[in-house]
Amino acid sequence: MREHDLPARERRGRGKSRFDDDEPYYLKHGRPTEPALTEPDDEPEPEDRWSSWDEAVHGPEPHPEWLVTELAAKDTELGVLKTGKEADVHLVRRAVPETGRSCLLAAKRYRDAQHRLFHRDAGYLEGRRVRRSRENRAMAGRTAFGRQMIAGQWAAAEFAALARLWEIGAESGRIAVPYPVQLLGTELMLEFVGDADEGQAAPRLAQLRPEPAELRDLWEQLVDALVVLARAGYAHGDLSPYNLLVHRGRLVMIDLPQVVDVVANPQGPEFLARDVRVVGAWFVARGLPAPEADPAELTGLLLREAGVR
Repeated sequence: MREHDLPARERRGRGKSRFDDDEPYYLKHGRPTEPALTEPDDEPEPEDRWSSWDEAVHGPEPHPEWLVTELAAKDTELGVLKTGKEADVHLVRRAVPETGRSCLLAAKRYRDAQHRLFHRDAGYLEGRRVRRSRENRAMAGRTAFGRQMIAGQWAAAEFAALARLWEIGAESGRIAVPYPVQLLGTELMLEFVGDADEGQAAPRLAQLRPEPAELRDLWEQLVDALVVLARAGYAHGDLSPYNLLVHRGRLVMIDLPQVVDVVANPQGPEFLARDVRVVGAWFVARGLPAPEADPAELTGLLLREAGVR
């Protein structure tokens, strides 16, 4: 059942998610406008919530076939996939009750203003200035409002970067990122990368000890992805073997809230060079010949691709 097939519904009574102080997530059905012969839908269980699809900014179209977009769907919390300094990632099943329609999503939720620890955020935020002076002052002073503004910038920047890279990857096949399902406040819903039947996330590159042929193939995939990023004007900004997944032999880049505009950010070339050094060192330590991962050569190539001289 698609969104346009559903009867019109009024949604009332909003509560707060304990993970996000900015946006309401728990939605309730209003009363039916006409007498109903059947009992109304049950409210979600405590660990469930109504799908927030209709309130959110959506990912690129066409939406993947596996994605559940029906407003009758419920989101069920299944556990924590990852905890971090800036955000936690939760596993969520979005399903339409009494149907076979469901999908697994990764819900990335940035911490509230009092507990958020964005490391080195001043450097990353260069070139990402908002227009109104009040917001700029608040961000510079790290007031509570300013920290909320920064969190919104991280979420929006990651969503925008993933959307653009997903479209590029769909056309070229040269970069893989999770499909950005939706953005609502400081929560991103992303494609779950892993075994959907088991709910097992794909391993991080850092967890693997690939054989020489696989190692070389993964390196070539990484160079392709970095070239795509550079041509789009980006550096990852915090690239390491811990934010690269390997799923069915495919390298998948994740964690892009700190994505850097290589041209607009004065420190962009430095962030790019650091990305190259960190991942290149890992590959060399696993057996890739050092000349093939020469950081100066690769950094120079990427800067040229980005139009930085």
